[in-house]
Amino acid sequence: MKRALGFLVFVCWFWSGFIFAEPNSASGRTLVVIPFTNTSPTPGLDWMSEAFPELLREQLNSPLLYVASRADLLRAYDRQGVPVSLQLSRATLYRVAEQMDVDYAVFGSYRYDGSALTATAQLLDMRALKLLPAATESGPLPQFDTVQSALTWDLLHSIYPDFSPTKAQYLAGHTPVRLDALEHYMRGVTATSLEQKESHFKDSVRLNPNYSMAWLELGRIYLERRSLEAAITSLEHVPASSPAAREANFYLGLAAYDRGDFARAATAFEFVAARLPLAEVYNNLGVVAARRGQKSSAQYFEKAVRNDPGDADYHFNYGVALSKAGDNAAASREWRLALEHRPGDAEARSLLSPSPGSVVPAASVVKTPAERIKRSYSEDDFRQLTTQMQGWVEQRFARSDSRAHARFHLERGTELLAYGFVSDAEAEFRHARTVDPSSLAPFLGLADAALARGDAREARSQAEASLRLRESAGAYLVLARLDLSENRVEAAADNLKQASRLDPANTDVQSLKREVAARLAEKP
Repeated sequence: MKRALGFLVFVCWFWSGFIFAEPNSASGRTLVVIPFTNTSPTPGLDWMSEAFPELLREQLNSPLLYVASRADLLRAYDRQGVPVSLQLSRATLYRVAEQMDVDYAVFGSYRYDGSALTATAQLLDMRALKLLPAATESGPLPQFDTVQSALTWDLLHSIYPDFSPTKAQYLAGHTPVRLDALEHYMRGVTATSLEQKESHFKDSVRLNPNYSMAWLELGRIYLERRSLEAAITSLEHVPASSPAAREANFYLGLAAYDRGDFARAATAFEFVAARLPLAEVYNNLGVVAARRGQKSSAQYFEKAVRNDPGDADYHFNYGVALSKAGDNAAASREWRLALEHRPGDAEARSLLSPSPGSVVPAASVVKTPAERIKRSYSEDDFRQLTTQMQGWVEQRFARSDSRAHARFHLERGTELLAYGFVSDAEAEFRHARTVDPSSLAPFLGLADAALARGDAREARSQAEASLRLRESAGAYLVLARLDLSENRVEAAADNLKQASRLDPANTDVQSLKREVAARLAEKP
């Protein structure tokens, strides 16, 4: 949790000057999915019990809704003294969810009668102490993943009544996984030995070569085995558009680093850092920069310390960078902080002078020690805290200045869009438009989101709606880009002329004007 300290500072800044309101936001929610109960007479389908939570988590998880991981749930079971294989009663389920302090718990069952698989899911609202109506979906057994996706839409619609995609649209945007590949993946997730896990994940990607989650897990196993080439090859199979891409690139960076390919490691860690401000990623970027002889390492270590000031390794590494730069006083300060957080750190102690008041490193230090790489990835911890904070911040904004409130949602929407969460970004932009109807920015945000979905017609509609409210260079720029994509070069030139009139210094406008001029020059 402490790794999100940088975000916590950001939240506190937003809080200043605001008063609490009644919770009324659909954002900042947390949820846990309990393994489903198998009521099938057909043998061999028990693996689906764990598959429902795994797949629901993959699809429900977003910056606005944190879904507890299987590891979170297993820890809660352990604290309650509940065996993993036990079918929970309603009372035990409530105690587990209460102990995890989530907003919602999902439980359900499934049955295969030889011709169709029927699954039922029910949402327990832990805050309102209310059990919502059950949702039921069915289909052929090979379409298990589609049945589960339909349940996901049902749950999302219960949590967010204004969830915009229809069920048909939602299912059309989901690529199902083959049943046999999914079975091997789940058996790999629940296997107890590394050999069994590797075997199942290999079978999963053999049957479904585009299965990102299986490639991620296989890559992690190869990295643990120190099979670095195999780890890199596996992790490179995870595309940048996959929800698993951030974690895959973190481990890809570690594999490349261990192999000595520091440029490839830097690229992988930079991919993660551009999407999540995790202290361990900044630290690793600093380590890689140091190995490459770059002075930027100190800046990365400073970011890591600022995000997580309680980690001894970050202070140690920052001290090493400062020592290399000749700032012995600052280096000693960081090494002493490292010792405060880890008193048994013999290496940090050896770098300091025995004199308590000295600011000079120990004279016995012959050479600067190596910086320390981080191998644990904490996205779940970070996202859990930021999701909860989102809800608290919304409470603060509920009775605040509408422009400040709208600006918060605009920035959040822009962040979500950058992460690839298009539907969530659209929800933020719509919320901003509701809060501050006079603002043009939500229209342009919705236009960008529509472009991300490939809906040029909706993007044009949002830009034109913005212009009806008030002229802006941003709206004309969106229209010019759309015109250019449709090969309407003259129309693009006209819209850029209007954009340039409103904002002559806009670099995006000037860049597109050059492209349009080149296209016009090509015309007979």
